[in-house]
Amino acid sequence: MKDQADKLREVINNLRNIQMKPNQTVENAPQAKKCRVITVTSAKGGVGKTNISVNLALNLSKMGYRVVILDADFGLANIDVLFGISPKYTLLDVIENNKNIFEVIMEGPLNVKFISGGSGVEKMAHLDKRELQDVIDKIASLDQIADVVIVDTGAGISDSVISFVMAADEVILVTTPEPTSIMDSYALIKTVCRRDKNKIIRLLINRAESERESFSVINKLCFAAEKFLGFKLHKLGYILYDTTVINAVKQQEPFVIRYPKSLVTKQLSEVAYRLMDVEQQRANNFLGLKGFLKRLMNV
Repeated sequence: MKDQADKLREVINNLRNIQMKPNQTVENAPQAKKCRVITVTSAKGGVGKTNISVNLALNLSKMGYRVVILDADFGLANIDVLFGISPKYTLLDVIENNKNIFEVIMEGPLNVKFISGGSGVEKMAHLDKRELQDVIDKIASLDQIADVVIVDTGAGISDSVISFVMAADEVILVTTPEPTSIMDSYALIKTVCRRDKNKIIRLLINRAESERESFSVINKLCFAAEKFLGFKLHKLGYILYDTTVINAVKQQEPFVIRYPKSLVTKQLSEVAYRLMDVEQQRANNFLGLKGFLKRLMNV
């Protein structure tokens, strides 16, 4: 019986065979489509960022997209907790124990795959050029089996979080209506703006009490960013407070699966459709995972 790694290798081989024409070689074959790398972050802990990452990934999978989550929260990695799955290996095993990426990747619900980063990405920063290129090539194989890679970062505005933000094609910034969360989010936006005023940040309000409260927070942040920083924030949407989210976490099952008819599931589904329809996905002009990793190391 084939194990998970064998199945993933077979998928890649099949994709390569489909892309190659009889008169083509590897060198002159057309460039493969690159995946879309989206960093999901928050400037403050406890705003539901990881829950958004997991359930957004599931929604995208239900829409027909191939999704991989990279858990890049070094201190409090908990994608596996929300899935109720314990990973055998992390990205660190690719670097230190010569594992290939298909041995490290885990299969979650609804065909969503995830990788526990552990301290792997931090370790990459200390590799020499040849070792780093080897690791990047291994991880970049995921470009062939994913349409979207969601990078779930830690919370705050530490150097590691900002690095992931700057390296991604785009960013989803999760905040709540709490004043401290709003102020911290503004601080993160200000930090990003100093480095790149063209960075795409999509604002998502979580745990709002009402639609009115959501729009109030969105408008305040967008106004402040544009007036004081000359930076344009993109409005992605909002998620209202729903007790089913807490219940799902306790049951270690994503709310999209546990409560498919809940309000929060419906609202996140709308967010997912809005995300994938944004500017016709920017004409598919994505860096891909390899480009993301190279930019991350440069940052």
